[in-house]
Amino acid sequence: MSEQPKSQQSEMITINDFAKVKLRVGRVIEASDHPNADKLIVLKVDLGDEQRQLVAGLKGYYTTEQLVGRNLVVVTNLAPRKMRGLESHGMLLAAVTPDQSQVVVLTTESDIAPGTAVS
Repeated sequence: MSEQPKSQQSEMITINDFAKVKLRVGRVIEASDHPNADKLIVLKVDLGDEQRQLVAGLKGYYTTEQLVGRNLVVVTNLAPRKMRGLESHGMLLAAVTPDQSQVVVLTTESDIAPGTAVS
């Protein structure tokens, strides 16, 4: 068994650390351009038992029309954060290429109820 480089060792977390992150399926029910930012989109997301506003840097990669109706993987227990004057109550997960030329939101393979836990 080979040893991991120190940089990877310092980034390791325990299963207990990971268990603190609450991931749920959120269905986008509304999407609009952020009024005060060139790269941000404001999303209204259905999490089953509640609806939340998320602000995400997706403009240029997705149109608002492409996002409505999609299931996204959302971190739901992140402290709210103001982004250019609007509060975001969670974070969606996305894959990003190193040069940021491509951003792909993580979604479900098939339709599943909003609010479903992701583990």
